[in-house]
Amino acid sequence: MFDFNPIYLVWLFVAISTVLAFEAIYLTCFSAASYRSKINRRLMLSKDRTDRESVLIELRRERGLTAGGDYRLGLVALNRLFLQSGLTIGFPRFIVIVMIASLLAFAVTWVFHHSIVDAALVALLCATIVPILALHMLRARRQKKFGAQFPDALDIVVRSLRAGHPVPIAIAMVGREMPDPMGSEFGVVSDEVTYGADLETAMRNLYSRIGSDDLPLFVTAIAIQGSTGGNLGEILENLSGVIRDRFKMRRKIRALASEARASAMILSALPIGMFLIVQLVAPDFYGSIWHEHLTKVLLFSAAGWMSVGNLVMFKMVNFKI
Repeated sequence: MFDFNPIYLVWLFVAISTVLAFEAIYLTCFSAASYRSKINRRLMLSKDRTDRESVLIELRRERGLTAGGDYRLGLVALNRLFLQSGLTIGFPRFIVIVMIASLLAFAVTWVFHHSIVDAALVALLCATIVPILALHMLRARRQKKFGAQFPDALDIVVRSLRAGHPVPIAIAMVGREMPDPMGSEFGVVSDEVTYGADLETAMRNLYSRIGSDDLPLFVTAIAIQGSTGGNLGEILENLSGVIRDRFKMRRKIRALASEARASAMILSALPIGMFLIVQLVAPDFYGSIWHEHLTKVLLFSAAGWMSVGNLVMFKMVNFKI
């Protein structure tokens, strides 16, 4: 039934063996240091520079900010999204990468379809929607990682306060002890306080760089303690416990909804899998009508309705706590 050449299987195994060989060389030569010895981005930049202000400016420019910490672009929403995504390549490099990817997508579409309209649409998609979706995914992953590190950072602050240190010193200790994204972000807070910003403003800048839902409570607690006083250590200890309990609840709900999530994935992948199987077994089934305009309209409509169904299923099995 299938005209399969075994040489392709041989080439597949050769490619897998090559990838594994390069991974072995990398792990042997470049990853000899233990993961415990890895430091965050801010401390890495501080190795070669004795001036902390230059390190602060470099970190801001990497994240799409000016030297003074303001947004570089007039599009505040896009600038905030890029800032919260955690990318350290800067806006110019990011724009160059997006332009190169769009040109490559245009060229590939033109070579295979010979339609300048389709090539322009694909290039426009790669220049607008795809980068924004990628930034949203990076932001969500970074916020998730920050949220997982946040209770440990609060514990460090609490222990430092009980040892008699002031709040800026406790925050600087988090910047020295924690990996990214927590370490660099708290280190930037410490540097901003060192170079003239008040603690509340520096903490609000931290919230604008992260966008996590847990940070406003921390910022508010520090602002109230700075103006009226109080037992900040006890407040932060209770906050750490609340965040940990919320993580437990999220994992419990995720476990309870795992069956529904698996069903949603299967239902989402089934039409695409059947389409690929039909294309492999009977290429003429769609090939005879592929050139018809109505076929493309119907397929795009089906893809749109399937996306709506996937969004509904996603909302049904994901809960925000």
